[in-house]
Amino acid sequence: MPFLLIDFPVFNPVALSLGPIVIRWYALAYIVGIVLGWIYARSLIKKERLWGGPAPITLPQLDDFILWVTIGIIVGGRTGYVLFYNLPFFIAHPAEILELWKGGMSFHGGFLGCVAAVMLFARRNNIPILSLGDITTAVAPIGLFLGRLANFINSELWGRHADPRLPWAMIFPNGGPLPRHPSQLYEAGLEGIVLFAALAIMIRMGALKRPGLILGSFITIYGVARIIGEHFREPDPQLGFLWGGLTMGMLLSVPMIIVGVIIITAAVRRRANGPAPSST
Repeated sequence: MPFLLIDFPVFNPVALSLGPIVIRWYALAYIVGIVLGWIYARSLIKKERLWGGPAPITLPQLDDFILWVTIGIIVGGRTGYVLFYNLPFFIAHPAEILELWKGGMSFHGGFLGCVAAVMLFARRNNIPILSLGDITTAVAPIGLFLGRLANFINSELWGRHADPRLPWAMIFPNGGPLPRHPSQLYEAGLEGIVLFAALAIMIRMGALKRPGLILGSFITIYGVARIIGEHFREPDPQLGFLWGGLTMGMLLSVPMIIVGVIIITAAVRRRANGPAPSST
């Protein structure tokens, strides 16, 4: 074995165990991601200068929205995985659709679930849909980062075969004897850290004053980041590579980029929000 090759550090799949209550790392990532996202969203809503006036959503409304978006993430993520990644299996074993503890969530499905939650909650509470989408996607990279770390800890969704001379190439216990890219960490950096930093900088520069700009930027940057990450990630075994070496993750990200660019263009052309001009 090459000197620099790293053996995967085996983690206990259970993060917390309190008697009959067992919390796995993936569930903990969801819980912590939602809580931290809620805290960050509250801080953004409190800063009127970021919105050019009072935020279009109140703190009590945000608190109520958390339940809606949580349900959207879980239902959408599971539905997306069933439809996009393993439909034949679940047709044959429909009862396992509800067995979430076995894993199997799709970001693209979870995103569509969030979109549905945003639209329904916004209409019910008379909140601008684009602004609620902005605040939701501004905090989303936190959960994406933690989710990818959980994938790494669980030794799942590992990368493609890597050159053994790559200093950070790893031997995953369930990935065969050959070294692989730790693609979960690549995605955590791109979809989590880089995306969060880009959106945070845009927010400080006044992006929330143009409804839809953060939403469109999130969709576009995520789509690009996901396609880059897919070049290092091993495709799901039940799907493998699709046409021309493409993966399902790549194909689902292309429409995101197109829609994101359209939303960005519309947001930039829209007149920015701001304080009412003083009378003279």
